[in-house]
Parts: sequence; structure tokens; C-alpha cells
Amino acid sequence: MRRLSLAEARVFAAETLTRFATAPDIAAVVAEALVEAEASGLKGHGLVRLETYAIQTLAKKIDGHARPSARRVAPGLVAVDAAHGFAYPAVGLALAELMEMAPVQGIAMAGINRSGHCGAVGLHLEKLAARGLVGMMFASAPASIAPWGGRKAVFGTNPIAFAAPMPGRPAVVVDLSVAKVARGKVLAAVQKGEPIPEGWAVGPDGEPTTDAKTALAGTMLPMGDAKGTALALMVEIFSTALVGGALSAEQPSYFDGKGGPPEAGHAILAIDPSFFADDFLPRMATLAGLIEGQDGARLPGASRIAARAKAEAEGVFVDPALDRALERLAQEGA
Repeated sequence: MRRLSLAEARVFAAETLTRFATAPDIAAVVAEALVEAEASGLKGHGLVRLETYAIQTLAKKIDGHARPSARRVAPGLVAVDAAHGFAYPAVGLALAELMEMAPVQGIAMAGINRSGHCGAVGLHLEKLAARGLVGMMFASAPASIAPWGGRKAVFGTNPIAFAAPMPGRPAVVVDLSVAKVARGKVLAAVQKGEPIPEGWAVGPDGEPTTDAKTALAGTMLPMGDAKGTALALMVEIFSTALVGGALSAEQPSYFDGKGGPPEAGHAILAIDPSFFADDFLPRMATLAGLIEGQDGARLPGASRIAARAKAEAEGVFVDPALDRALERLAQEGA
């Protein structure tokens, strides 16, 4: 395993993306997001994604030079076009718009379309919370979960996240996939040649599997059984039909160069809590105390803060399998 400081990891990720048909300034934005996820312990959205991103930019499934645009379609609504490029610049543009709009209106929403994999959604919302805003985000993904009782995938892992500011400390963040685990963990297992735990997924035949490749070809299992697929439906509507994104069942894989652009959608809500009450932050502190005052209880997102502190001190690691895969891609694309 190759150890890199966070600064070195950003350089490595940006140089890798630039090597694979991505504009340097866009590569820097994507690299920042990947390293932030890696440092936060969210490795399925971290450096492991460099291989699949490289595959997709080489195949022109992602336009590594595309730049997003924003259009305010109503006083509290902004439409962002990712232009078939990386999601991260589009999300950044949406957040900048929301930071301007929400303090004026009290609430604002951004709808992003013609996008792709947007990484760890909770990390995006932390930026809203740092500005004193409460945020929610919904994101679609290629179909990998069947409706409850069915066998054919209709929903993606469809992540949903929430973040709220806290007084004098990092934001509280809730970030979850409607699958039992994020699909990126299965991808990481494929790259390492490792099995996955039982109960994560079923193969194309509908039978449980611990083989990561078979799992990618099959469907992920939802958290909470029928309740999980109901939540998946809600996220699906927010992030596809409502904002003009393609349905999950219409999107190609995020893991290969086959097919056209994903046409994914994302929806982000930002709320200024001061419009309702002037004691929001003290109430949040009281709520946190009620949770953390119990042995073994913690606020969601606390593990990320600990992981970041460790990564700042010790750096992050690059798996040799990733280096080999990138070198092989470079030779194939030459």
C-alpha cells in the first residue's frame, strides 16, 4: 500500500484525472471531493473511483471538459445543467446558488440534471451547514434495487442526506443509501478480489451471493425490506422526475464505459432556520446533549470527524491494484 498525505493524494487524483481526458481545473474539483471522501472513511466514494472515472472519460461517457450552468427558474428554484460532465462542479455551482438564495427567501431548492455519480452526498451538505443552513439532498443512481416483491431492478441505491449546523462544533450529518450498503463497497471488493458479506446483494438469478462480481451483475438488497424500497421511490421521484433527470432504470452503469451519459439527477434543499426561530443553535446543542449523554450513543457523522483527524495525521493509502488498473487503462488508451 502506498501512503500519501492528503495534499499528495489531491495531486495524485488530479493528475490522474487530467491524464484521462479531464480539464485541469475540473480535475482539481473532482480530486478534492474524492480525497475528502477517502479521508472521511467513505472509501467507496474515494480514490477507488479513479479507475471507473478514467474508463468513462476515455469512452466519452463523461465529458471531462464540460462546465455546468445555472438558471434561476423561480425566486426559490435554480436549475443546474451538468452538461454530461462530472457531477462535482455542478453540485458546487448549485451550492453556491443556494447559499445566496436561502438566506433571502428562507428556503431554496436546486435541481441538477444531465449529471452522473455525485459521490458522498452528506459531504456536499456540510458546506451548507457551515453557512448556517439546514440541507437535504436526494440523488439517483443506475438501477440496482428491485421493488419489494419484484426481481428486476427499478431503483438505484438512491442516497439521501441531511445536515444541520451545530454551535461551536462540526455539523450533524445523516447520509444513507437505501441499499443495505453503498454499491461502491461492492466495487471496491471487485477491485481487491475479495468476497462481500452475505446479505448485501443477490445475483442475476435472485439468489444470495458473496461474490462481488456476481453482486454487481445482480441487485442490491434494500435496508428495511419493504420500507427501504418505499424510501427509494421517494428519492427516485425527487432526483429524477421532479428535476428532469433520467429514471434509474434508464441510466447506464457508473462502473464501465458502455452506453451514453448517465443523465442522472440530484435535488438539493437549503433552509435558513432563523426564519422560524432565533434559538435554533441552542436547541440543537440541547438535542445533542440528550443523545451524547447516553453511554454508547453518538451523533451521526461523528465517525467521519475522527476519520479525518486520523487521515490528516497519517495520510491515506493507495491500493496497488488501483495503480495497476490505471496503468493498464493508460496503455489501452494510448
